[in-house]
Amino acid sequence: MSVAQSWQQCRTAQFSALSSASGTVITVDGELDAANSDQLAVYAAHRARHAGRVILDLRELDFIGTAGFSALHRINVVCSGAQVSWAMVPSPAVGRLLRVCDPDGTLPVTTPGDEPLLRHAARPLLQLVAQAR
Repeated sequence: MSVAQSWQQCRTAQFSALSSASGTVITVDGELDAANSDQLAVYAAHRARHAGRVILDLRELDFIGTAGFSALHRINVVCSGAQVSWAMVPSPAVGRLLRVCDPDGTLPVTTPGDEPLLRHAARPLLQLVAQAR
């Protein structure tokens, strides 16, 4: 199995992608707001063109503003246009925003247990030293 990884740091967030033959997992850490949401949409759109499935792992996202919701909508449009299946795994902050901005549940949401791609992009099980934020 061939696996490729990429990473991008921008202001208050960092994006990383792990791609395999099964699809791509894009992990977002930090805060998603007007300063960096366009960069996430472009980053995800570029990776969606080369993937059969995209999972946007937002579990480590501490904050998301309305510009972040717009980026999620843009990702939805790009994936739909490219006929790429996608879903997001929300953090509590993302869940709150979705309840307000997407009450009908039009954006696809999944859970770690329901998503086989997340098994390939395993997170560390044990953190010995707290990460500085």
